Amino acid sequence: MDNFSQQQTMSNLPPTPPAQINPMQQAQAALNQSKKQGSTKFIITIVLLSVVLIAFIILFVLFFAKYNEAKTDLDEKIAVAVADAKDKQAEILEAEFAEREKEPFKEFVGPEDYGQLGFKYPRTWSVYIEADAANGGDYKAYLNPNEVGANPDKNTNALRVQIVNRTTESVKNEYQKAVSAKNSTLNVEEITVNGTPATHYYGTIPNTEFSGHVVLFKIRDKTAILRTDSELFVDDFDKVLDSVTFNE
Repeated sequence: MDNFSQQQTMSNLPPTPPAQINPMQQAQAALNQSKKQGSTKFIITIVLLSVVLIAFIILFVLFFAKYNEAKTDLDEKIAVAVADAKDKQAEILEAEFAEREKEPFKEFVGPEDYGQLGFKYPRTWSVYIEADAANGGDYKAYLNPNEVGANPDKNTNALRVQIVNRTTESVKNEYQKAVSAKNSTLNVEEITVNGTPATHYYGTIPNTEFSGHVVLFKIRDKTAILRTDSELFVDDFDKVLDSVTFNE
């Protein structure tokens, strides 16, 4: 049989019907595709949640570290503040105790021939009379907490008392030269002591390294000089001045 005959014979055959699609297979394929998409979404969701969780953990760790650092710093500051408060309270109590220990005040009385200069001073202070003017001359005494040093003229003293056989004007002239000197830190003001005119000098005391206060005033034909060598004793010095008495 030749080719023409074969082609004619095949042309006479009925057409081949299209392949039939199984509905069950189609449903299964759709289901598999849906599962695949659902699985992909689930994986993406899990990944996103994991990223969020990791970010949250990192932020939590950072926040906790900052919180712990801040808390530690705050605790240290609180501890320092409490310690400072305790120290300040202790200082206040010690100062109050020291002030109470000064009472009752004692009475200082100078030589009668020199106007009997008197004043009140803390009972915790000691008195050393270097020159009592029994045979004339100048009167000199030192007062200091606890005890007066071995070399009182060179040491810092809470109070120095002098009654000198010189006019008040001559003594003031010496201090005035120190006030007027170049680069002087000595200041001057006029006050009253026991109703008597007096001169108050404060700053660096002439011919010394002490920064304190000097008050001088006239007693009869002499000059009284009261002096403190340090600002530490200025409150006590003021109380001494307020209690001064003497015979004119």
